Amino acid sequence: MFIASLNYIQPLDKIEQYLEAHRAFLDKYYQRGVFLMSGRKEPRTGGIILIHAADLDEVNRIIAEDPFNREKVAEYTITEFLPSKTAVGLEKYL
Repeated sequence: MFIASLNYIQPLDKIEQYLEAHRAFLDKYYQRGVFLMSGRKEPRTGGIILIHAADLDEVNRIIAEDPFNREKVAEYTITEFLPSKTAVGLEKYL
């Protein structure tokens, strides 16, 4: 399991230019069951994506597709973690 933490490195008006394409990117990986949760940070300085992937290489390949990454409007910090406990119904992610 991985947490992708995005930090905007361009002004919000530049971010907004790529927001629709970023949402389409998110939808693609939600449909594949790879993305589990995402949302913007508050204050609005970036976002978080919870990713169920096999390894860091897969995560890096996916993030490379993100329009925010391609257009260099955000930087990413990827943190791997090994779930040891979940809420009821999320056991398959252990």
